[in-house]
Amino acid sequence: MHGQGLELALVFLLAAVIAVPVFRRAGLGAVLGYLAAGVALGPNGLAVIRNAEPVLAASEIGVVMLLFVIGLELSPARLSVMRKPVFGVGGLQVVTGGLVLAALAAFGGGLGWKAATVIGFGLALSSTAVGLQLLAERRALGAPHGRLAFAILLFQDLAAIPLLAAIPLLGQAAAVEAGGLSSTAVFKALGAIALVVVGGRFLLRHVFRIVARTRMPEVFTGAALLTVLGAAWVMQGAGLSAGLGAFLAGVLLADSEFRHELESQIEPFKGLLLGLFFMAVGMSIDLQRVAAEPLVVAGLVLALMALKFAMLFAIGLHPGGLDRREALRLGGVLALGGEFAFVVFAEALRAGLIEQVLRDRLVAVVGVSMALTPLLLLGISRLLRSHPPATPTREFDTVPEGHPQVLVAGFGRFGQIVARLLVAQKIPFIAIEHSAEQVDFVRRFGNVVYYGDPSRPDLLRAAGAQHVRAFVVAIDNPASSLRTVRTLRRLYPDAKVFARARDRRHAWALMDLGAHAVREMFHSSLRMGERLLVALGVPADVARDHAERFREHDERMLNEQYLVHDDEAALMQGAQDARRELEQLFEADRGGVERGE
Repeated sequence: MHGQGLELALVFLLAAVIAVPVFRRAGLGAVLGYLAAGVALGPNGLAVIRNAEPVLAASEIGVVMLLFVIGLELSPARLSVMRKPVFGVGGLQVVTGGLVLAALAAFGGGLGWKAATVIGFGLALSSTAVGLQLLAERRALGAPHGRLAFAILLFQDLAAIPLLAAIPLLGQAAAVEAGGLSSTAVFKALGAIALVVVGGRFLLRHVFRIVARTRMPEVFTGAALLTVLGAAWVMQGAGLSAGLGAFLAGVLLADSEFRHELESQIEPFKGLLLGLFFMAVGMSIDLQRVAAEPLVVAGLVLALMALKFAMLFAIGLHPGGLDRREALRLGGVLALGGEFAFVVFAEALRAGLIEQVLRDRLVAVVGVSMALTPLLLLGISRLLRSHPPATPTREFDTVPEGHPQVLVAGFGRFGQIVARLLVAQKIPFIAIEHSAEQVDFVRRFGNVVYYGDPSRPDLLRAAGAQHVRAFVVAIDNPASSLRTVRTLRRLYPDAKVFARARDRRHAWALMDLGAHAVREMFHSSLRMGERLLVALGVPADVARDHAERFREHDERMLNEQYLVHDDEAALMQGAQDARRELEQLFEADRGGVERGE
């Protein structure tokens, strides 16, 4: 192959389709899949691509589009809400990490201050793609360390813009002997920025309004691409980073009514081209050089990750306000290098600040750090599991004396609706919630709820459960729900117990304990189905009748299947029979209507 044509596109897509799912399934992330595919296709692998530079240059459009999408998400209002963690903690991380790493590059590597500065701040950036994906896979985006990591990554994305813009200027400064930058270059750069800002501020929204009136999606897509690439071209022509122009265009459109449509139009192109960019980076990694100096690369990787981990741990504790366990997780997520480092080092090479040998070594260090991060997080998770927090267990709240008629176990959305109905009827009840955070939250709104585990006999006795006429178990976790019902049945065998059920099998397990199971989604889904029939033209009384008959049929089948729910074959046969019976029931109704009965 000669690097172009349909065959090359097919090879790229095939490599991505094979490598990315494999790496994601292994928990290593899509970025590593793209990097591995690039290594396999590059000059040091199968040599499908013998020169990675043209591919890398073309694929940088993906990075430009990424910066445009980042700009769309950074409206001034959003930045104002997140200003303290973003600009405070994020700024401290970038500045501290950049200066420390730059000092090490200058004194340890013998580099000039310009090259050391670019390298230091380039390595201080972490991978947004890998970091956010690892957090999402672990469902930790809402955790304290996940929120702080997002804020830091957000500032890093912002910091990458001036860093990329400064590299060509530093390159020119290195070429000027003592007179500094030429006034022409400075005015050209300022003029390009002013053109993008002023033109985008006063023209872009009007242009997109005109394009939207055409009601032609392909024209809107073309206008979106023209905006991104046009702004990038203007900046690049002025000697600045193409990504800076795309970012500014995104920020100018962040508050517009076209923001979400623009993002949806750019997202597919961004994803594919960014994947191609990572593959091109993988192709450009000189494996022979890595193999020739494995100790050097390994030492640099360990030094980078150890330094960043230590700084992030300290920043997470203060001013981040995390505890030690969360700070450890923060350090593990962000100790790696970032994808922007690939762009930074490519720009630094193009500007003459670093040599090809150093650039290859740095790219290899960042790539290896990405590969090690999932393993680092796995080790941290195992370490934290083996050393559970030694925080004292909060005792259940002291409950007042009295004789409530109802005890509600679990005060989430389900339990709160039941409680509101009881309040409306002035029926005295007591609510117990096993999550201290939920208790503290709902008390802000005037709800009288007490903390404790409702499966504990001592708590039930203290709450006056012996006088309760009915128990409502509204706990969302099936195991905790069953444990509570077992306790209630053992202590109060004659009490009425109404329990929230996740599904049919959970309902059958509750029925085994003598509780009345109420499936949490069944009635709301039935009501939506009734409204859907009305929207489709079915008369309201007919839709109501059909929904009621379906409810009666399904509840009857729930009780009939309960008798054989331990027999899988009988259960499947019963489900098939019930489906046919339901179809025949409504078919008979339709036949009666057609005959006028």
